Amino acid sequence: MPSIQPHSSPVLLEQLFDHVHDLIFFIKDTAGRYIAVNESMVQRCGCRGKSEMIGRRASEVYPRELGGAFVRQDEEILRTGKPILDRLELHLYARRRPGWCLTTKLPMRDEAGRITGIIGISRDLRGHQDVHDLPAGITAALEHLEKHVGDALSPAILARVARLPAPRFARHIKRIFRLTPMQLITNARLAAASRLLRESKQSVADVALACGFCDHSAFTRAFKLATGMTPTAFREEGTGGG
Repeated sequence: MPSIQPHSSPVLLEQLFDHVHDLIFFIKDTAGRYIAVNESMVQRCGCRGKSEMIGRRASEVYPRELGGAFVRQDEEILRTGKPILDRLELHLYARRRPGWCLTTKLPMRDEAGRITGIIGISRDLRGHQDVHDLPAGITAALEHLEKHVGDALSPAILARVARLPAPRFARHIKRIFRLTPMQLITNARLAAASRLLRESKQSVADVALACGFCDHSAFTRAFKLATGMTPTAFREEGTGGG
Protein backbone atom coordinates (compact mmCIF):
# COMPACT_ATOMS: atom_id res chain seq x y z
CA MET A 1 0.00 0.00 0.00
CA PRO A 2 1.56 3.35 -1.02
CA SER A 3 2.54 5.65 1.84
CA ILE A 4 5.25 8.17 2.60
CA GLN A 5 7.78 8.08 5.41
CA PRO A 6 8.93 11.54 6.53
CA HIS A 7 12.58 11.25 5.50
CA SER A 8 12.33 14.29 3.20
CA SER A 9 12.10 17.74 4.70
CA PRO A 10 8.60 19.24 4.27
CA VAL A 11 10.27 22.62 3.79
CA LEU A 12 12.35 21.29 0.90
CA LEU A 13 9.30 19.76 -0.77
CA GLU A 14 7.37 22.97 -0.25
CA GLN A 15 10.13 25.02 -1.86
CA LEU A 16 10.27 22.61 -4.79
CA PHE A 17 6.53 22.77 -5.46
CA ASP A 18 6.47 26.56 -5.08
CA HIS A 19 7.95 26.61 -8.59
CA VAL A 20 5.23 24.38 -10.11
CA HIS A 21 2.12 26.34 -11.02
CA ASP A 22 -0.20 23.74 -12.56
CA LEU A 23 -0.70 21.80 -9.33
CA ILE A 24 -1.28 22.30 -5.64
CA PHE A 25 0.86 20.58 -3.00
CA PHE A 26 0.03 20.11 0.66
CA ILE A 27 0.96 18.26 3.83
CA LYS A 28 -1.56 17.86 6.66
CA ASP A 29 -1.29 16.62 10.23
CA THR A 30 -3.48 13.92 11.81
CA ALA A 31 -6.20 16.49 12.47
CA GLY A 32 -6.32 17.41 8.78
CA ARG A 33 -4.68 20.80 9.36
CA TYR A 34 -2.27 22.17 6.78
CA ILE A 35 1.36 22.18 7.87
CA ALA A 36 2.83 22.88 4.41
CA VAL A 37 1.35 24.23 1.16
CA ASN A 38 2.77 25.61 -2.07
CA GLU A 39 2.27 29.12 -3.43
CA SER A 40 -0.14 27.93 -6.12
CA MET A 41 -2.51 26.63 -3.46
CA VAL A 42 -2.32 29.86 -1.47
CA GLN A 43 -3.27 31.90 -4.54
CA ARG A 44 -6.09 29.60 -5.59
CA CYS A 45 -7.66 29.70 -2.15
CA GLY A 46 -7.56 33.50 -2.14
CA CYS A 47 -5.21 33.77 0.83
CA ARG A 48 -2.60 36.51 1.21
CA GLY A 49 0.15 34.16 2.32
CA LYS A 50 0.94 30.69 3.61
CA SER A 51 0.44 31.82 7.20
CA GLU A 52 -3.28 32.22 6.47
CA MET A 53 -3.52 28.52 5.59
CA ILE A 54 -1.18 26.84 8.05
CA GLY A 55 -3.10 25.33 10.96
CA ARG A 56 -6.45 25.45 9.16
CA ARG A 57 -8.50 22.62 7.68
CA ALA A 58 -9.87 22.39 4.15
CA SER A 59 -13.32 23.36 5.39
CA GLU A 60 -11.88 26.72 6.49
CA VAL A 61 -10.31 27.69 3.17
CA TYR A 62 -12.59 26.14 0.52
CA PRO A 63 -16.27 26.78 -0.26
CA ARG A 64 -18.46 25.04 2.31
CA GLU A 65 -19.61 21.92 0.47
CA LEU A 66 -16.30 21.14 -1.22
CA GLY A 67 -14.25 21.91 1.87
CA GLY A 68 -16.42 19.55 3.87
CA ALA A 69 -15.93 16.83 1.26
CA PHE A 70 -12.14 17.23 1.45
CA VAL A 71 -12.27 16.96 5.26
CA ARG A 72 -14.26 13.72 5.04
CA GLN A 73 -11.79 12.42 2.47
CA ASP A 74 -8.88 13.21 4.81
CA GLU A 75 -10.61 11.52 7.74
CA GLU A 76 -11.07 8.34 5.71
CA ILE A 77 -7.39 8.24 4.72
CA LEU A 78 -6.29 8.82 8.31
CA ARG A 79 -8.68 6.13 9.55
CA THR A 80 -7.99 3.44 6.95
CA GLY A 81 -4.49 4.23 5.70
CA LYS A 82 -5.74 3.79 2.13
CA PRO A 83 -4.39 6.29 -0.42
CA ILE A 84 -6.25 8.11 -3.18
CA LEU A 85 -4.52 7.74 -6.54
CA ASP A 86 -5.28 9.92 -9.58
CA ARG A 87 -8.88 10.60 -8.62
CA LEU A 88 -10.73 12.99 -10.94
CA GLU A 89 -12.02 15.88 -8.81
CA LEU A 90 -13.39 19.37 -9.06
CA HIS A 91 -10.97 21.89 -7.55
CA LEU A 92 -9.95 25.53 -7.75
CA TYR A 93 -7.88 27.08 -10.49
CA ALA A 94 -6.44 30.61 -10.42
CA ARG A 95 -8.83 33.33 -9.17
CA ARG A 96 -10.96 30.62 -7.56
CA ARG A 97 -12.34 29.44 -10.90
CA PRO A 98 -13.61 25.86 -10.84
CA GLY A 99 -11.48 23.35 -12.69
CA TRP A 100 -10.78 19.65 -12.89
CA CYS A 101 -7.76 17.98 -11.34
CA LEU A 102 -6.30 14.55 -10.73
CA THR A 103 -5.72 14.19 -7.00
CA THR A 104 -3.31 11.84 -5.24
CA LYS A 105 -3.18 11.68 -1.44
CA LEU A 106 -0.92 9.35 0.54
CA PRO A 107 -0.78 8.66 4.27
CA MET A 108 2.50 9.63 5.92
CA ARG A 109 3.94 7.15 8.42
CA ASP A 110 6.66 7.19 11.03
CA GLU A 111 9.30 4.48 11.37
CA ALA A 112 6.91 2.39 13.46
CA GLY A 113 4.29 2.51 10.72
CA ARG A 114 1.94 4.87 12.55
CA ILE A 115 0.10 7.41 10.40
CA THR A 116 1.42 10.91 11.06
CA GLY A 117 -0.41 12.89 8.40
CA ILE A 118 -1.27 13.20 4.72
CA ILE A 119 0.78 14.39 1.76
CA GLY A 120 -0.80 15.10 -1.60
CA ILE A 121 -1.01 16.92 -4.90
CA SER A 122 -3.81 17.90 -7.27
CA ARG A 123 -2.67 18.36 -10.89
CA ASP A 124 -4.63 20.53 -13.31
CA LEU A 125 -6.08 18.70 -16.28
CA ARG A 126 -5.07 20.00 -19.67
CA GLY A 127 -7.81 20.91 -22.11
CA HIS A 128 -7.26 20.02 -25.75
CA GLN A 129 -7.21 23.75 -26.50
CA ASP A 130 -4.08 23.96 -24.32
CA VAL A 131 -2.20 21.34 -26.32
CA HIS A 132 -0.56 22.28 -29.60
CA ASP A 133 0.33 20.05 -32.55
CA LEU A 134 -2.05 17.24 -31.65
CA PRO A 135 -2.16 14.35 -34.12
CA ALA A 136 -5.06 14.86 -36.53
CA GLY A 137 -6.82 11.71 -35.37
CA ILE A 138 -6.69 12.77 -31.72
CA THR A 139 -8.07 16.19 -32.62
CA ALA A 140 -10.95 14.56 -34.48
CA ALA A 141 -11.74 12.34 -31.49
CA LEU A 142 -11.70 15.28 -29.08
CA GLU A 143 -13.97 17.33 -31.33
CA HIS A 144 -16.35 14.37 -31.57
CA LEU A 145 -16.37 14.07 -27.78
CA GLU A 146 -17.13 17.77 -27.35
CA LYS A 147 -19.97 17.77 -29.89
CA HIS A 148 -21.51 14.47 -28.79
CA VAL A 149 -20.97 14.52 -25.03
CA GLY A 150 -24.62 13.61 -24.49
CA ASP A 151 -24.54 10.61 -26.82
CA ALA A 152 -23.50 7.02 -26.18
CA LEU A 153 -19.70 7.14 -26.09
CA SER A 154 -16.93 4.69 -25.33
CA PRO A 155 -13.15 4.53 -25.68
CA ALA A 156 -13.67 2.23 -28.67
CA ILE A 157 -15.87 4.79 -30.44
CA LEU A 158 -13.32 7.57 -29.91
CA ALA A 159 -10.51 5.32 -31.12
CA ARG A 160 -12.47 4.61 -34.31
CA VAL A 161 -13.03 8.34 -34.86
CA ALA A 162 -9.28 8.85 -34.40
CA ARG A 163 -8.62 5.97 -36.83
CA LEU A 164 -6.25 4.41 -34.33
CA PRO A 165 -6.11 1.01 -32.67
CA ALA A 166 -7.65 1.28 -29.21
CA PRO A 167 -4.38 0.58 -27.30
CA ARG A 168 -2.50 3.21 -29.29
CA PHE A 169 -5.30 5.73 -28.82
CA ALA A 170 -5.25 5.08 -25.08
CA ARG A 171 -1.48 5.65 -24.94
CA HIS A 172 -1.84 8.98 -26.75
CA ILE A 173 -4.59 10.15 -24.38
CA LYS A 174 -2.64 9.07 -21.29
CA ARG A 175 0.51 10.85 -22.49
CA ILE A 176 -1.28 14.08 -23.41
CA PHE A 177 -3.90 14.38 -20.67
CA ARG A 178 -2.73 11.95 -17.95
CA LEU A 179 -6.16 10.31 -18.24
CA THR A 180 -7.51 7.04 -19.49
CA PRO A 181 -9.98 7.40 -22.37
CA MET A 182 -12.85 6.56 -20.00
CA GLN A 183 -11.69 9.24 -17.56
CA LEU A 184 -11.55 11.66 -20.49
CA ILE A 185 -15.18 10.91 -21.35
CA THR A 186 -16.28 11.21 -17.72
CA ASN A 187 -14.43 14.50 -17.33
CA ALA A 188 -16.06 15.94 -20.45
CA ARG A 189 -19.52 14.93 -19.22
CA LEU A 190 -19.00 16.30 -15.72
CA ALA A 191 -17.53 19.54 -17.05
CA ALA A 192 -20.53 20.00 -19.36
CA ALA A 193 -22.89 19.18 -16.50
CA SER A 194 -21.25 21.67 -14.13
CA ARG A 195 -21.65 24.41 -16.75
CA LEU A 196 -25.33 23.61 -17.26
CA LEU A 197 -25.97 23.51 -13.52
CA ARG A 198 -24.48 26.99 -13.16
CA GLU A 199 -25.73 28.62 -16.35
CA SER A 200 -29.13 27.06 -17.09
CA LYS A 201 -32.41 26.39 -15.31
CA GLN A 202 -32.69 22.82 -16.58
CA SER A 203 -33.66 20.25 -13.99
CA VAL A 204 -30.96 17.95 -12.65
CA ALA A 205 -32.58 15.05 -14.49
CA ASP A 206 -32.48 16.96 -17.79
CA VAL A 207 -28.84 17.94 -17.21
CA ALA A 208 -28.00 14.29 -16.59
CA LEU A 209 -29.54 13.18 -19.88
CA ALA A 210 -28.05 16.10 -21.82
CA CYS A 211 -24.57 15.11 -20.64
CA GLY A 212 -24.76 11.41 -21.42
CA PHE A 213 -25.67 9.90 -18.05
CA CYS A 214 -28.18 7.07 -18.18
CA ASP A 215 -30.32 8.42 -15.34
CA HIS A 216 -30.54 10.91 -12.49
CA SER A 217 -29.09 8.56 -9.86
CA ALA A 218 -26.08 7.55 -11.96
CA PHE A 219 -25.34 11.23 -12.60
CA THR A 220 -25.66 12.11 -8.92
CA ARG A 221 -23.28 9.32 -7.88
CA ALA A 222 -20.64 10.31 -10.44
CA PHE A 223 -20.98 14.02 -9.68
CA LYS A 224 -20.74 13.53 -5.92
CA LEU A 225 -17.68 11.30 -6.28
CA ALA A 226 -15.91 14.01 -8.28
CA THR A 227 -17.06 17.10 -6.40
CA GLY A 228 -18.02 15.94 -2.92
CA MET A 229 -21.50 17.39 -3.33
CA THR A 230 -24.75 16.57 -5.08
CA PRO A 231 -25.67 18.42 -8.28
CA THR A 232 -28.37 20.30 -6.37
CA ALA A 233 -25.93 21.41 -3.65
CA PHE A 234 -23.43 22.47 -6.32
CA ARG A 235 -26.06 24.61 -8.02
CA GLU A 236 -27.23 26.15 -4.73
CA GLU A 237 -23.72 26.96 -3.57
CA GLY A 238 -23.23 29.00 -6.71
CA THR A 239 -19.44 29.10 -6.46
CA GLY A 240 -18.77 26.48 -9.09
CA GLY A 241 -17.00 24.32 -6.55
CA GLY A 242 -13.94 24.70 -4.35
